[in-house]
Amino acid sequence: MSFNATMESLSKKMDDMGITEIDFERRFLFGLFTRRIHLAKGGVPAATVATGKNTPISAVVDEPQISGHAFKSPMVGVVYLAPEPGAKPFIKVGATVHAGDTVALVEAMKTFNPIKSDVDGVVKKILVTDGAAVEFDQPLIIVE
Repeated sequence: MSFNATMESLSKKMDDMGITEIDFERRFLFGLFTRRIHLAKGGVPAATVATGKNTPISAVVDEPQISGHAFKSPMVGVVYLAPEPGAKPFIKVGATVHAGDTVALVEAMKTFNPIKSDVDGVVKKILVTDGAAVEFDQPLIIVE
């Protein structure tokens, strides 16, 4: 059975059962990739998720609403919100950050790269969890 046929079959079964969202989880060497996908109602997709065979699948993908300044990941890797396991986190929601403060670490190829604040502000939202796999240019933290 082709990937397209499998996805169509899964989509039909989910529709028949009234299921409108699915959590996708895949473990890689560098960490865990998770994504929540909402199936569009009425056949009108709000977004398209591409597959490995350049065949789009209609789905609505949760994307965080961003207002304020976003600190983004400069690379693919694993994000850490504290300097070491069990240590106090670099920041928390409501905390004040100043330009030059380290707000997170992104580990790639066993190298820990600090994410430093380039603005002064108050942490409005932390969009990732400690130890999560992140993509290049993915928003991590929002400050105002």
